[in-house]
Amino acid sequence: MGRAVRLAACALNQWALDFEGNAGRILKSIEIAKGKGARYRLGPELEICGYGCSDHYYESDTLLHSFQVLAKLLESPVTQDIICDVGMPVMHKNVRYNCRVIFLNKKILLIRPKISLANAGNYRELRWFTPWSKARHVEEYFLPRIIQEVTGQDTVPFGDAVLATKDTCLGTEICEELWAPNSPHIEMGLDGVEIFTNSSGSHHVLRKAHTRVDLVNSATAKNGGIYILSNQKGCDGDRLYYDGCAMISMNGETIAQGSQFSLDDVEVLVATLDLEDVRSYRAEISSRNLAASKVNPYPRIKVNFALSCSDDVAVPVCMPIQWRHHSPEEEICLGPACWLWDYLRRSKQAGFLLPLSGGIDSSATACIVYSMCHQVCLAVKNGNAEVLADTRKIVHDETYVPEDPREFCKRIFTTCYMASENSSQDTCNRAKLLAEQIGSYHINLNIDVAVKAIVGIFSMVTGRTPCFSVYGGSSRENLALQNVQARVRMVLSYLFAQLTLWTRGMPGGLLVLGSANVDESLRGYLTKYDCSSADINPIGGISKTDLKNFIQYCIENFQLTALRSIMAAPPTAELEPLVDGQVSQTDEADMGMTYAELSIYGKLRKIAKAGPYSMFCKLINLWKEICTPREVASKVKHFFRMYSVNRHKMTTLTPSYHAENYSPDDNRFDLRPFLYNTSWSWQFRCIDKQVNVLGLVYGFMCRALSMG
Repeated sequence: MGRAVRLAACALNQWALDFEGNAGRILKSIEIAKGKGARYRLGPELEICGYGCSDHYYESDTLLHSFQVLAKLLESPVTQDIICDVGMPVMHKNVRYNCRVIFLNKKILLIRPKISLANAGNYRELRWFTPWSKARHVEEYFLPRIIQEVTGQDTVPFGDAVLATKDTCLGTEICEELWAPNSPHIEMGLDGVEIFTNSSGSHHVLRKAHTRVDLVNSATAKNGGIYILSNQKGCDGDRLYYDGCAMISMNGETIAQGSQFSLDDVEVLVATLDLEDVRSYRAEISSRNLAASKVNPYPRIKVNFALSCSDDVAVPVCMPIQWRHHSPEEEICLGPACWLWDYLRRSKQAGFLLPLSGGIDSSATACIVYSMCHQVCLAVKNGNAEVLADTRKIVHDETYVPEDPREFCKRIFTTCYMASENSSQDTCNRAKLLAEQIGSYHINLNIDVAVKAIVGIFSMVTGRTPCFSVYGGSSRENLALQNVQARVRMVLSYLFAQLTLWTRGMPGGLLVLGSANVDESLRGYLTKYDCSSADINPIGGISKTDLKNFIQYCIENFQLTALRSIMAAPPTAELEPLVDGQVSQTDEADMGMTYAELSIYGKLRKIAKAGPYSMFCKLINLWKEICTPREVASKVKHFFRMYSVNRHKMTTLTPSYHAENYSPDDNRFDLRPFLYNTSWSWQFRCIDKQVNVLGLVYGFMCRALSMG
């Protein structure tokens, strides 16, 4: 009897509303899966239209074009003799569902709607879809005419059912359902389902991959079975990078692992597994078998097709492997680099421009672009024809072949050091040396003429000339003069981005890169509409601590020795006058807190859902060895004052690569007001009362000890 099944999981770089491209990548993945002998192919969530369509899901066009692509897939000879599982939105009885459409040989077997919708963090599925709430219930779905003409079917099953092939039983989960506490695979497994499938639209977050892997493996550890996960990959049009990691697991162990970061638009993972291994694993779990005897059965859709061959005794099966996880530094090196590549090629621009200050943040951004150039050269070397074609379009040269990352960097990456009278020679030298080592086209310029012209206009109109505080000016004057410098740099960045290639006799324009990190954004330590205002920001979701570690990684792996002096220098905005030719302004002194403290505040505020009082209560224990309760109270109050005063800056924050779960991005991840009562009077009064209580308790304990 048949026992060895060959299954395929796909990671596809789909793009929202790119129906032509999405259809091509789906067909290519099916062709590859068939070529490797697979009898079942699973693709990512909503792969036909692309996951990130957002409010375009409301449009009837999105539904229409999805069905048109489905018809194209059904008609294609490529999809014959393999069960194809694709994702698309479907409207049933005037209700829109996030669905899997499973078909075989021009016949739709089942439309399975999503049961648990993702509606936290970056996800808003309840805005566009309704969860299917009828457990183990199937209805008739009346197919649109465009599909009827291909399949010859008027209606097909729609609902919560499983597929019974000649040799096994398959059950479907969709992304969030794996993460839910009552995941469908539990009951399905008890009802005899041996193969679980999960189509995901799961994005990258630093240090998250192991969680997904653990969930998949644990899904079959208690209950036995085979688990296949497919995932979206790449930038499909917004801040998220979907990180692939297609995988196949059996009985709690990983059998096959897909790449987390790559420039391949289509990746197909295929494994051969023995169904008898599942059956024998389950046979000895008595608690599982007792529960299975009482489970409510799922509707079964009978499929006249086998995933195995009748004579497969000698077919070799895949053995368990050890999952290889990337370090956080590797994730920073690869994830944002792949995201930048997708953005560059899909925006049809000719490269990037980065204001390179010689500090850690802009240097880390430059290193990510350099990493992208490495990935492009490696992909071309490995025979990736799509990457080569995209590269030639970007550089406008049909014969070009990128072989050296530094040479490619010279073509597509411009760095610009914008000096002022407040800039030190050290930062200028550091920026220049780093540009030389990564190969970027580097520009040195001075902004003093523009700054003096703008201040001159103000003086001419008002009759007053502002001064820096070191020259007797007020804090308002000091801040305004710093902001003028910062905003002039933003204007010049866009001017040079538009015309630098023109001056070099090259076609196209450049995307401006921002380089504000997640901690500075949280604190609001940036000038609104300065160089933090850009087209995109690859480090906007990454902490200062992680960026420092990434810089060290680049020193060791890219041999960028210029980064050593950048690492050693204290972070500074260089917007105030020098003292004896040396920088006197530092970021942490300006902010009134360290970057390490900021990272803690950010995680407590967003991940731990802590307001001022709760944060104080947590920190008096966390910092009890280094701070008194009164000092903790002072720090917490200062953070929340600064956070609330500057929250309005988040409304204009440059779209950033999402990498941290404490990102303050208010586009859809961190939804909060931007006009606060910055005195926090009630909250701070609660903190003060607790400080006083703790002071009395501490005093009582001291007296008791002295008397003892």
